[in-house]
Amino acid sequence: MKQSRLMSLVEAVANVMVGYGVAVITQILIFPIFGLHTTLAQNLKMGAIFTVVSIARSFALRRVFEALRVASAKRRPQ
Repeated sequence: MKQSRLMSLVEAVANVMVGYGVAVITQILIFPIFGLHTTLAQNLKMGAIFTVVSIARSFALRRVFEALRVASAKRRPQ
């Protein structure tokens, strides 16, 4: 069964929200081990930056793989 566009959007938003939460919690737990002491506000801002970078990376990789798929399909005889 094919996933609807709405459910694809819901999945993408849920993925980003969970990733943001994981990033912030990881920073709060790991930074002190390395002697980095940040406020909650700083952790939230850094989490947001990491999330934007992650979305850009994911988008770029999807476009690269789509371009590879299209190029591969063009090379195959029909």
